[in-house]
Amino acid sequence: MSSTLSKKKKQRIIIGILLVFAITLFIPTPYYIYRPGTVEELASKVTVEDGDKSAEGSLYLTTVLSMRASNIYYLAYGLLAPHTDLRKVKEVRGNMSDEEYSRLLEHMMNTSQQNAYAAAFQAANEEITITPKGVFVRQITETSDAFHKLEVGDVITQVDEQPVKEATDFIDYLAHKKAGDTINLTFVRDSSEKTESIKLIPLENGANSAGVGIVTETKYTVDTVRNVNIDAEDIGGPSAGLMFSLEIYNQLTPGDITKGYEIAGTGTIDMNGNVGQIGGIREKITAVDRADIDIFFCPADIGEYDTNEKEVLEKAKEEGYDVTIVPVKTLQEAIDYLQNLPEKK
Repeated sequence: MSSTLSKKKKQRIIIGILLVFAITLFIPTPYYIYRPGTVEELASKVTVEDGDKSAEGSLYLTTVLSMRASNIYYLAYGLLAPHTDLRKVKEVRGNMSDEEYSRLLEHMMNTSQQNAYAAAFQAANEEITITPKGVFVRQITETSDAFHKLEVGDVITQVDEQPVKEATDFIDYLAHKKAGDTINLTFVRDSSEKTESIKLIPLENGANSAGVGIVTETKYTVDTVRNVNIDAEDIGGPSAGLMFSLEIYNQLTPGDITKGYEIAGTGTIDMNGNVGQIGGIREKITAVDRADIDIFFCPADIGEYDTNEKEVLEKAKEEGYDVTIVPVKTLQEAIDYLQNLPEKK
């Protein structure tokens, strides 16, 4: 009899353990896991009309693999695995929903490509045309009347009866408004036009005393004299801007700036060719070391809160990575560095 009871007790314990495992498997944690991603060759992804792809070396973008720590087991992996970082969901995407975050990443990648066209073509002394397309909503304050009416990714095209094509148009229109005033915003969301009435709130900073409570930027397209196609596949975000620019420039211009070297890099780019800070720099230099890259371009630290240059140099020193790290402030600095290199033997 006691043997039978003992067996039943063991079964209950096993069932309990399995239930605990099943329950914890579906309890999400408030973290994202970041780890070294891939090093992607660019000549196969970027094609410039009548461009020259006959380079001796190669240019590469770098990625970070990110995933939601959807349970405590993934969280444990993030804590224990080498070259892996954990970041709180709130730090990564604020109050955005999954759909909003996806729209933002898509917009940042598209903007990165448009900026790369502009920066590379101007560096190559070729003509471009920039056309503003509306005001992109990047962030919405939770205390704003717009919080449950607008979404990140909306593109504002009109305020009341006033068309707006650029973020400055939008700010200028609100300059003479005061907190408590109501405006009608017309915007496009997922190809559908919508209109919402929004009550303005007081602003503590900025040119205006009242506003909608959103962060905006101009959405635009860059038209070039020669067609450029970028197949980014499922890569999101703005950090490939510098390397897109270098690949476009290399195909646009005579000669080969790679000089036979394997060259990777990261950094945002604006239309004037300025390189900006990115996230995941420590994971990216690890991916670069694994890929046996010769040269790695990273954003130079310029501002008070810039850390990319410092972090990547520290990581490379800690791990003993054998790669030449070149911090740059602009696309032109990267071009000049490569043009001054001797041919690789």
